[in-house]
Amino acid sequence: MWSSLYDWFWWDRVWLPVNLTWADLEDRDGRVYAKASHLYVTLPCALAFLTVRFMFERFVATPLAASAGIKEKVLLTVDDNPILELHYACRSRNPGQADIDGLSKKSGLSVRRVERWFRRRRNLDRPGVLKKFREASWRFAFYLFALIGGIAALYDKEWFYDTREVWNGFPKQSMLDSQYWYYILEMSFYGSLLFSVTFDVKRKDFKEQIIHHLATLTLLSFSWCVNYIRIGTLVMLVHDASDVLLESAKIFNYAKWEKTCNALFVVFAAVFMVTRLVIFPFWLIHCTWVYPIEHYPPFFGYYFFNVMLVVLLFLHIFWAYLILCMVRKFLFGTMTKDERSDNEEEEDEEESTPEEEEEAELHHHQVANGLAVAQKKDNNNGSGRFGRLPPPEISCCQSKTVCSAWPLERREEKRLLASMSTFSLLLLASMSTFSLLLLAARRTQGKTVYTRGIDCTMEPITIAL
Repeated sequence: MWSSLYDWFWWDRVWLPVNLTWADLEDRDGRVYAKASHLYVTLPCALAFLTVRFMFERFVATPLAASAGIKEKVLLTVDDNPILELHYACRSRNPGQADIDGLSKKSGLSVRRVERWFRRRRNLDRPGVLKKFREASWRFAFYLFALIGGIAALYDKEWFYDTREVWNGFPKQSMLDSQYWYYILEMSFYGSLLFSVTFDVKRKDFKEQIIHHLATLTLLSFSWCVNYIRIGTLVMLVHDASDVLLESAKIFNYAKWEKTCNALFVVFAAVFMVTRLVIFPFWLIHCTWVYPIEHYPPFFGYYFFNVMLVVLLFLHIFWAYLILCMVRKFLFGTMTKDERSDNEEEEDEEESTPEEEEEAELHHHQVANGLAVAQKKDNNNGSGRFGRLPPPEISCCQSKTVCSAWPLERREEKRLLASMSTFSLLLLASMSTFSLLLLAARRTQGKTVYTRGIDCTMEPITIAL
C-alpha cells in the first residue's frame, strides 16, 4: 500500500512535462540536478536557526536595545484566582458585563476588581517592546543577509535581466552552488518561523502569516523538485527586498526614532507596492504563466505552481491594504502604532480603597437595575401627574464597563467595512491580473510551439485556448 502511494505521489505526469521522466534528471555529463532528498537538511538547519536566533537575541539584540534606551516595562501581576483564570483560559479573555457579574458573585470579588484582574491578565500576555525589538532585529539581520546573498548570486545571470531565459533549456538546467545555499537557507528560515510561531509576537494578521509561511514552503519545495529553481530565486529576492525595510522601520519605531522610522516606512511602502504588486504579478507570474507553454504543454505542476503564486499575490494585496491604511494615518498625522499590533490597556490612576470599591459596587448594581435609590424613593413618595414619570436615562459613562460597550459596536462596524474593502480589493486585483495574463496567453493562440529543452521526439503542439 505504501509503495503504491509513493509511486502515485511521485508519478512523472504530476511533476514533470510530457515525455520526461525522473531518469532524465539523473546527474550525468557534469550536470547536477535538484533532488527531493536534498531538502531533508532543512529540518536540522531550521533547528540550528532557532539556536542562532536565541544567541543573537541574547548577546546582540538585547545589548543593542539597552543602548537605544529600550527597557522591559514592569507590569502589575494578578492574584491567583482559579475561577477567573479558568474563564480567561477556556472561555473569553475579554468577558462581557453579564459574565463579569457572574464571576464577581462566584469569586467574591467586586466587579471593579474583576475588571482590573482581566485587564492586568491581558497585559501580561501582551509582548513587551523589548521582545518586539529583538524579534525585529533578528529578522532584519536575516533578510539583509539573504538580500545581499541573493543579489550576489543573481546579478551575473542572464535570467535576472531577461525572464525568458528562465526557461531556456528547461528542465535540464544544472543546479549551481549559489542556488543550492540560497534555497536551503531560505527554507530553513521559514521552517524556523513555523517552529517558533507559538512564542513569537502575535499580530492581527497572524493567520495570514501562517498561510504565507506554508505557501512559501510549499512553493519553494515544489519548485525545487521540478527544477523551477531559476524562477524560485527571483521570487525570493523580490520578497526579501521589502522585508528588510519593514523590519528596519520596526526597529527604529521601538527605539522611538520617529523621523527615521517614518522615512523608512515611506520607502518600504513604495518598494512593497512596486515589488509585490507590480514586479511580482506582471513580471514573475507572467513569466510562469505565459513562457512555459512555449517549451512544453501544460501539466499539473504548471497549474499548481501558478496557483500558489496567486495565493501569495492575494496575501500581498491584503497587506497592501493594511499599509495603505497606515499611510493614510501617517499623512493625516494620526498614526501612532502598527495597524497589526495591540495596545497595552491602561491601569487605573490609583488603587481604590475597600470603602470606595464597596460604594462603586453599590452604584454599579443600581445602574444595572436601571434605577437609583434616591429616584426610587421619589417615585414612591411622588404625587400628582408627574409622580410616576419614568426615571431619566443614566449616562453610560457612569460605569467604565457600560461606557465601553458603545465603542465595541463601532469597532465591529469598522471591522466589517475593512473586511468588505479587503474582499473588494482582492476580487478586483484577481480579476485584473487574470485578464492581463489571459490576454498575454492569447498571443500564443494558433502558434506552433515546440518542446525546446526536452531531448525527445515530439510532434509540434498547437496551443488553442
